[in-house]
Amino acid sequence: MNENLTEKQPNVLVIRLSSLGDIALTSPVYKNIKAAWPNARITLLVKPQFAQVLAGHPDIDEIMVAKPSLISNIRQIRAGGFTHLLDLHCTLKTMLMSMFSRVPNRIRYDKNSLERRLFVRFRKMSPVLERHTLDKYLKALEAWNIPVKYREPKMGDWAYKHVEGNGKKVNTIAIFQTSFIGDSVLTTPLIRKTAKLFPEAKIVVITRPQTEDIFRPMKEVSQIILNDKKGWNKIAGVWKTANAIKATKADILLVPHRSFRSALIAWLSRVPVRIGFTSSEGRFLYTKTVPFSWMIHDAERNLSLLQGIVKEKFTAEKLNMDYASSAEENVERLMKDFNLEGKTLVGIHAGSAWPTKCWPMEYYVKLISRLQTELGVQAVLVGGGKKDTDLGEKICQLSTGHAASLCGKTSLADLMALMQHLKLFITNDSGPMHIATAFDVPTLAIFGPTTRELGFFPYGEGHRVMEVPNLSCRPCALHGGKKCPEGHFKCMRDILPDDVFNVAKEMLEKNNALEKK
Repeated sequence: MNENLTEKQPNVLVIRLSSLGDIALTSPVYKNIKAAWPNARITLLVKPQFAQVLAGHPDIDEIMVAKPSLISNIRQIRAGGFTHLLDLHCTLKTMLMSMFSRVPNRIRYDKNSLERRLFVRFRKMSPVLERHTLDKYLKALEAWNIPVKYREPKMGDWAYKHVEGNGKKVNTIAIFQTSFIGDSVLTTPLIRKTAKLFPEAKIVVITRPQTEDIFRPMKEVSQIILNDKKGWNKIAGVWKTANAIKATKADILLVPHRSFRSALIAWLSRVPVRIGFTSSEGRFLYTKTVPFSWMIHDAERNLSLLQGIVKEKFTAEKLNMDYASSAEENVERLMKDFNLEGKTLVGIHAGSAWPTKCWPMEYYVKLISRLQTELGVQAVLVGGGKKDTDLGEKICQLSTGHAASLCGKTSLADLMALMQHLKLFITNDSGPMHIATAFDVPTLAIFGPTTRELGFFPYGEGHRVMEVPNLSCRPCALHGGKKCPEGHFKCMRDILPDDVFNVAKEMLEKNNALEKK
C-alpha cells in the first residue's frame, strides 16, 4: 500500500451489488475503516433499489448508484477520484470495474468460489467454507493494515432520521400484524416501545380475529381493527381493512408482516409514513424500509422497524403479556374439572400447523409417561382445533399415568391465563411457545426443520432448545413443510425421548419444581 495516501484523506469506494441482506452484513467493514482512518470518506456502490434504504448509515458518506452498463460504472468510478477500492462482491463484472477504475489501492475479499462450487456439486468440504462471509469481508482489510475492532453487524447502524423533523406531531400510530399466534406475541414489545416513544399518540393494531385476544388486554392499544383473510370476502377485505386504517388518520404505519397483501393494504390506506422490511414482498409500496436480518431474534427484528422513525437501537427486554379476567375464571373451572389443582403441571404442545414441525407422537407418549411415573408431575396437553384435539386425546390414551388434554377446551385468552399455573412448557416450534416465554414459563422447545438462526427461538433466559446439530439439510424451509424433503425426518427422529426427559428433569429441578424424595 502507498503510505503517502494515508497521510491525505482516504477516499474509499466499497462495491457490493448483491441483495440487501448481504449488504447489511458489511456494516462492520465501514466502522473499522473509520476507526483506523477517522478522516476517510466512504462511498458505497449498490443497486438502484437499495440506495435510499442504505443512506442512513453513520459511517457511509455517499451512496453511489450502479449504472446498467459496465462502461458507465467504470466512468463514474473514475470520476470519483478514489484512492482505495474494496470489492466485496467479487464477480467478473466487479473485478473488471476494479481493474479499469484507475484506483491505486485495490483489494477484494476472497469469495472462495471454487470451494463453494465443489461443495455444491460434489459435497467436497473445505475448512474455508466454515468461515462466515462477514469474517471474509473483514479479512480483506488486512491488506490495508486496518485492525478489526468491530465484528458484529448492528441493526442500529442502518438508521433513519426522525420523521418528526418537519415539526409535525404524531397523533396516531398503526401496527399491522396479521400472521400467526407466535408472530403476534413477538409484536407486543414493538407496541410497548412505540407507546413509550410516543406517550401521547393513539396506537391502533390491525390483526386477525384469531389473535385479537393477544392485543385486546394491552393498555397501550387504543383500537383494534380486525382483518379476516378467510372466506369469499378475501379481496373485499383488502379494501375494507385499508379504509378502516385510513379512517384512523394514522400518521405512521409499522408493518412487521412481510406479505405482499399486507404491503398492498398499507399502500391503499394512504398513511403518509409506511415502514416495512426490505425483504417484504411489497417493499416498493412502503415509504421507508428497514433492513431485515436473520441474525437477531424476531422480537428484536420487529423493534428495528422503529429505526424508520428514530435513530436508536432497541432491545426487547422480556416478553410479557396480559389476559382478560374472564379467562382466569374459565381456567379455574377447568383446573377443578380435570383435578389439576395443587399439582405440579407441565404443559405440552404437541401440534403445529406444519407437520414436519411436530415431534413424533410416540415420542411424546414416551416422554409424558416418564414425566408422570418417575417425576410425579401432571402433564397437561394444550392446543386448538380438531387436529390438536384428536392428537391430544390419543396421546393421553397411550400415555402411562393420567395426562390431561385441554386441547380444544381453551381459547387463546384461556391459554394465556393457564400459563401462570405451569412449571415447565414442552413444545414444538409454535405460537404457544412464545406465549409461554411471554409469561416467563421455563420453556423446552423441540426444533426440527427450523433452526435458531431463523430468529424464532424461545426469547429470554432460562429456556432450552433441543435440536440435531450438524444436520446438513436443516433448515429445509422457513416454516417447515408437509413432509420431509429428504424422506428420513432425522431432524425430529434423532431427538430421543430420553434426552428430552433428562433436560426437562434438569429444568424442573433448577426451578425447584420437583418434590424432594
